[in-house]
Amino acid sequence: AAPTASLHFDVALMDALKARGVATTYVTLHVGAGTFLPVKVDDVTTHKMHAEWGQVSARAAQDIADAKAQGGRVIPVGTTALRLIETMARDNGVSPWEGETDIFIYPGFPFRVADGLMTNFHLPKSTLMMLVAALMGQDRIKHIYDHAVAQGYRFFSYGDASLLLPETHTDKTDTTKS
Repeated sequence: AAPTASLHFDVALMDALKARGVATTYVTLHVGAGTFLPVKVDDVTTHKMHAEWGQVSARAAQDIADAKAQGGRVIPVGTTALRLIETMARDNGVSPWEGETDIFIYPGFPFRVADGLMTNFHLPKSTLMMLVAALMGQDRIKHIYDHAVAQGYRFFSYGDASLLLPETHTDKTDTTKS
């Protein structure tokens, strides 16, 4: 699948972020169709994700470790990047990682690396919706999505993006952006 969350970033925006001191790094996850399938079980702990291959290079792992050590935030662009760095951390801490992941992130998940997320708006009952609810809390994500619907935001792969910052990393203002 295309990394659609990153489609919002053109050269001008990347240059502007760099000028403001935002560091970037890149990871690779080959996303399969299973990521986008709805959850069809009543007990989410029994849902099985399809395995997907990914890699966090030595450079990317060092960039992430440096950001954390300097008190910076790690904000993946896209649920796939978030899933990959959380797999890395679960398996090895913040260090190079390569292999298959079938990580399923749902409410109650203990995040080890991600401090926020830039992503598009997702379908109800999807693994992606559960991931954002795990990060933001179910009540807050419902409020964010109610706002998006009321304002006519575009959903799905080529829709609007949102910058999701859990309240522990914000001043408790609404962080929804289009």
